[in-house]
Amino acid sequence: MTFPVTAPKGGALRIATVNVNGLRAAWRKGMQEWLEPREVDILCMQEVRAPDPVVRGYFDGWNVLHAEADAKGRAGVAIASQEPPTQTRVGIGDDYFATAGRWVEADYTLDGGRQLTVVSAYVHSGEAGTPKQVDKYRFLDVMLKRLPELAEFSDYALVVGDLNVGHTPLDIRNWKANQKRAGFLPEERAYFDRFFGDEIGWRDVHRGLAGEVDGPYTWWSQRGKAFDNDAGWRIDYHMATPPLATAARNAVVDRAAAWDTRWSDHAPLVIDYQL
Repeated sequence: MTFPVTAPKGGALRIATVNVNGLRAAWRKGMQEWLEPREVDILCMQEVRAPDPVVRGYFDGWNVLHAEADAKGRAGVAIASQEPPTQTRVGIGDDYFATAGRWVEADYTLDGGRQLTVVSAYVHSGEAGTPKQVDKYRFLDVMLKRLPELAEFSDYALVVGDLNVGHTPLDIRNWKANQKRAGFLPEERAYFDRFFGDEIGWRDVHRGLAGEVDGPYTWWSQRGKAFDNDAGWRIDYHMATPPLATAARNAVVDRAAAWDTRWSDHAPLVIDYQL
């Protein structure tokens, strides 16, 4: 099994995020072969869906922060890093989501004593007109509160993960047909207007590096020929405070060469930061 070669990071901090769609299945299908040559410093994962001993067993030698969901076989987020964090936190700050396995934070000390906070986040997929969508909006509401707090707390702050919303028509190949579907509802997209607008002031790092182009997509439906036709969604993000966003140098969606070589329905989003 082969994967495209990621460019040398040249001393930058390489941070990757991917919804693994079940870590055990991903590992069995080739995730380890993808990871080994990637020189990733911090790897954030969503939909881990595995017990803590299993996660730590796969990432022996890494520093692992992992939050399981109470609902077995659902959600789960993790951060695996080469260097140990100075502090970690589980949960977004709302007791309603305390055991949902959707938010973990890790602080790292950089050269010169500067602090970087990295979050692995998994926003609900939602379903229009159902309690799932109510939970999604509640989670996004808490994000509106937490993002400014993180910006005040650290020199650099980064939220990565499967955020399950395409912000603009550039983020979904078939956006016209999906305007009433969870993931591209106007009410959901309005949250991202606030995240990336003057109110919150964070930056969409991947969009900033890619420019105003279609995609690059990070998720493709398992149905039909979505992957082969690149009929995807860009729902995996690096969201950064401005000082960190300006340090971003390179972004790669590590899209598999063919449908049958994928180990998840998402592709990793890998970005280098020159700090």
